[in-house]
Amino acid sequence: MKFSWRCFPLETAAIAKKIIDAALNKQASDILLLDLREVCSFADYFVICNGESERQIRAICDEINQTLSKEGISEFHYEGSADSGWVLLDLGDIIVHIFNPQQREFYGLEKVWSKASPVVKIL
Repeated sequence: MKFSWRCFPLETAAIAKKIIDAALNKQASDILLLDLREVCSFADYFVICNGESERQIRAICDEINQTLSKEGISEFHYEGSADSGWVLLDLGDIIVHIFNPQQREFYGLEKVWSKASPVVKIL
């Protein structure tokens, strides 16, 4: 399934994989890809990962941004900041959450979206 609100050359699953690879390049930890297609209407996937510091969260965001730019994807919504411990990148069909471990535990997205199917889990 291609992005519904823009015409991108890659399918959503392939873009999600590139996002995960970019996060891994910056040593993101506890990476989870959730398939939301059966449980919500506003996104197909969540990518959730941890950065251990503000600097690492920023580096993960920058790497994902550069990776997406290489694929011709430059327009997406950005929320939060590295110093808040949570950054959200909204690409429409894929939403990326980059947390510090404390914020991730506090918000508990895995519990909130427990009916979503885990596709990838990298500790």
